[in-house]
Amino acid sequence: MPPIEDHPLRYDLANELHARPFPSLKAPCTAVFLAIKQPSDAAKRDRAADLAHLTALLDRYGAKHPQPGATHYFGEIGRHSLKWESHTEMVTYTVFTEGVSSRPFDPVDFEVFPEEWLAKAPGVRITSAMIRVVPWASRDATRADIDNWYVDESVAMARVLDDAAVMAGDFRVDPAGHLRFSLHVAPSTGERRIGRVVQRICEIETYKAMSMLGFARVREMGRQMGETDSQLSRLIDDMTGGTQPAEETLQSLLRVSAELESLVAQSSFRFGATAAYEQIVNQRIAVLREERFEGRQTFAEFMMRRYEPAMRTVRATKDRLSAMADRAMRAGELLQTRVDVERSAQNQALLESMDKRADLQLRLQRTVEGLSVVAISYYAVSLAGYLLYPLTDMLDVSKGMVTAAVTLPVVGLVWWMVQRIRNKIH
Repeated sequence: MPPIEDHPLRYDLANELHARPFPSLKAPCTAVFLAIKQPSDAAKRDRAADLAHLTALLDRYGAKHPQPGATHYFGEIGRHSLKWESHTEMVTYTVFTEGVSSRPFDPVDFEVFPEEWLAKAPGVRITSAMIRVVPWASRDATRADIDNWYVDESVAMARVLDDAAVMAGDFRVDPAGHLRFSLHVAPSTGERRIGRVVQRICEIETYKAMSMLGFARVREMGRQMGETDSQLSRLIDDMTGGTQPAEETLQSLLRVSAELESLVAQSSFRFGATAAYEQIVNQRIAVLREERFEGRQTFAEFMMRRYEPAMRTVRATKDRLSAMADRAMRAGELLQTRVDVERSAQNQALLESMDKRADLQLRLQRTVEGLSVVAISYYAVSLAGYLLYPLTDMLDVSKGMVTAAVTLPVVGLVWWMVQRIRNKIH
């Protein structure tokens, strides 16, 4: 019996689950993260340009190239390790280096990405971050580091993964243009666990930044939505008051509906992406299993206070836009019904007018028929008279008597012929 045939994509789909492994990291180490996105229509971008940009970086370090059409890459560049991933709207670069600089979050660490290479990026920076991973020394030392490295009012920190490490960050952009995160790792924490936590930090920041694009889109739409909502309310008031002709109101309402549909079409992708990114952020925080450290706010609490209101605004705007579109549709249907009723009334009046005109036309026709009988009879009597006048001498009667004698029979005969013709027509 021949072996069963595999689906053409079976191995590709199975290998996709293992294509993006977590890095294995030792403390101390440094991670430098960069996310690049095209300013608009990033989902439709030329991904070959992303690969070309990655290849240019690899060539600077003499590293091997990725496979054609690759969506992820992991390899060595000099004394560093590089992880590259291509996502729906962006590409991310994460560079891992053993050891830490003497100066915490030294901008020199970011020079692993050359300036001239960054200038040729096929897009713009959506976020960048520096992550400092150090061994756990003591509670006091950890507290001192966090007080020195972050803005106290914004810092979020927590023990993660059952005291495997203390994670901290303030989500602020430092003077060098990067966000800062730190990880104080317990001695018993394994290399892969460290790598998972670092990866989670990068994902939290990336998808938080991407989801905030939805909030920016909402702020851009705010004024236009307010004007459209006011115009829609005014048109509905005109419908109720009946001060404007229904057809004029309907045309204005159709324009408003078209504007709302355009807004929905332009925003649907961003709203959907924002919801997906928000879900990823919350899921990545949840899997860290945070526990409070030194009474400070956790990452989940930070997101609840600073991030969740923005996401609620996006959801509320999406619901409001949908409600406005539905309201415009319902108003349009009601107004169309009103226009149809008015047109039906006009058509009824027109039909009644046509009936009256037909009745008048019928009466006029009958009148004309009577006159035509008289006219035809007149000429017929005249012809009959010319035909019978020679007989007057033989019969010894006058011409008047002959004319009078034939008048009634001729009129009757003409009337009978006209009625017969009309009956055949009808």
